[in-house]
Amino acid sequence: AKPAGRQAIVDLARGCDIVIASYKPGDDVKLGLDADALRKVNARLIYAQISAYGRDDPRPGFDAIVQAESGFTQLNGEADGPPLKMPVALVDLLAAHQLKEAILLALLARARTGVGRHVHVSLLEAAVASLANQASNYLVAGVVPRRMGSEHPNIVPYGSIFRLGDGRELVLAVGTERQWRQLTVALEQPELAQDRRFADNGARVRHRDQLNAQLARALQVLDGDSAAARLQAAGVPFGFVNDMQQVWQQPAAQRVLLQAAELRGIRTFVADGLPRAPTLSPPPEYNAHGRAVLQDRLGYDAAKLRMLIEQGAWAPQSKPQPSAWRRERPPSG
Repeated sequence: AKPAGRQAIVDLARGCDIVIASYKPGDDVKLGLDADALRKVNARLIYAQISAYGRDDPRPGFDAIVQAESGFTQLNGEADGPPLKMPVALVDLLAAHQLKEAILLALLARARTGVGRHVHVSLLEAAVASLANQASNYLVAGVVPRRMGSEHPNIVPYGSIFRLGDGRELVLAVGTERQWRQLTVALEQPELAQDRRFADNGARVRHRDQLNAQLARALQVLDGDSAAARLQAAGVPFGFVNDMQQVWQQPAAQRVLLQAAELRGIRTFVADGLPRAPTLSPPPEYNAHGRAVLQDRLGYDAAKLRMLIEQGAWAPQSKPQPSAWRRERPPSG
């Protein structure tokens, strides 16, 4: 909001590749930091903007509200229970990945044309674009989806959760007729394969409750180890419902771990096959790199820094910096 601070951003924009902005629509123009203004000083600039509902809607965005407005909350929960928000900021994450993809495409276009882009993603559009089969059921067949807990509207048994004899909860994902036949073999329930109510997926969808009741009886006499052995031998897709401690006991989850003496966290980008730095910076504290950016990147001298401080445009970071993270793979076993 200070002239000197705005000028520092313009100076940075002259030499940078990407600006990411999350102003409410219109605030960027009021500040003179909109895409048109910054791309005038750098035609190669990629201005990546995120909003709640689009460029022309000034409302602020909150994940919980957009989950409700995009249909996720209405779909989430048990059939006889209330609608529920997802337990993570799902829409924020979806929109972030959408914006990342837009930036990558803009970088590719710039490599070919030499010209930057103004790309934009809204929370609501990112959420609606991720409704997948639930949206298709409505758009193609006019069916308004209802809450079904973990059940799949078009495939049975898929997502169905069953409690085993030792209390563990198991999820089935039987996506083909062959897997269905193998499930009846694994559970030693050949009569299910002969039952006309369950003859194919369409029939199983129509008789979902009856089938789930029979599967529940067959599985409740097994413990986790025996159920896993039978299903794995038969090639039936399954998994256990894990709590957070159990999640991190999986080898694949360990590969997502960021670990250091002071802190453990997760990597949010997990693709293999790309160059990866041997060290990673910890999450920065407030204004942690401000002086380095202003001095090294822009060449601001001590007098210019004092002027920024005096105008209230910048406050130097004074807390000691934690040591850098080391990305370590946990020891095997």
